[in-house]
Amino acid sequence: MHHFDLSGKNAIITGGASGIGKAITMLFAHAGASVIVLELSKKSGEEVVDEVRKAGGNAMFIHCDIADAEKVKIAISSLNFSIDILVNNAGIAHVGNLQNTTIEDFDRLFRINVQGVYNCMKAVIERMLNQGSGVILNMASIAAMVGLPDRFAYSMAKGAVLSMTYSVARDYVDHNIRCNCISPARIHTPFVDAFIGKNYPGNEKEIFERLSKSQPIGRMGTAEEVADMALFLCSDKASFITGTNFPIDGGFVTLNT
Repeated sequence: MHHFDLSGKNAIITGGASGIGKAITMLFAHAGASVIVLELSKKSGEEVVDEVRKAGGNAMFIHCDIADAEKVKIAISSLNFSIDILVNNAGIAHVGNLQNTTIEDFDRLFRINVQGVYNCMKAVIERMLNQGSGVILNMASIAAMVGLPDRFAYSMAKGAVLSMTYSVARDYVDHNIRCNCISPARIHTPFVDAFIGKNYPGNEKEIFERLSKSQPIGRMGTAEEVADMALFLCSDKASFITGTNFPIDGGFVTLNT
């Protein structure tokens, strides 16, 4: 049995089929949770659920666009069991400053990274209130905490996630509902490799090294390291923790400022 046992718990993970989300899905299932993956990509969602089941875990996939409030409401309403954990992991990135961020860029970041988190929390909160318990974990970013170059819209969105986390934690602390967030720095995922390959063809190795060393610890984090923190925060071992932001950043915030 995993030290941070989730046996008997049902956990929704948005964007749970790739990168950090997939690492969380796999680890939570290994820890005994029944995992519900809310994912926009049907192919990725079905593949990760199949992987979980082959490993002996319990998972299901729901095709859902978290930016669509009605679709989220329908998806959550279709679950006729308790929702013990919600991990708001789904999100998109964007590179740009104020001048070159278009209104379309800004709206898209807001719709997915802010409204998507709101939609999912809104859809589960009544269920958690009726149960008398629940855990919400949001994925923020160090961009919510410090000024990063060319991350205007992304910082806006993740700053909102951080503020929503504090607000929800405060409003529902008396109802045995905990809400925390994790703020990763650069995490090595397939997205990072694709981004470097697209924007720096021929210089992938050099750019990867430069990005890695921007963390004082000298490397990027791994999706599994973020998943480990997520597991702890969603387990009963963290029952005294709410309204807190946890940077996973290799010392970026405190050692670079």
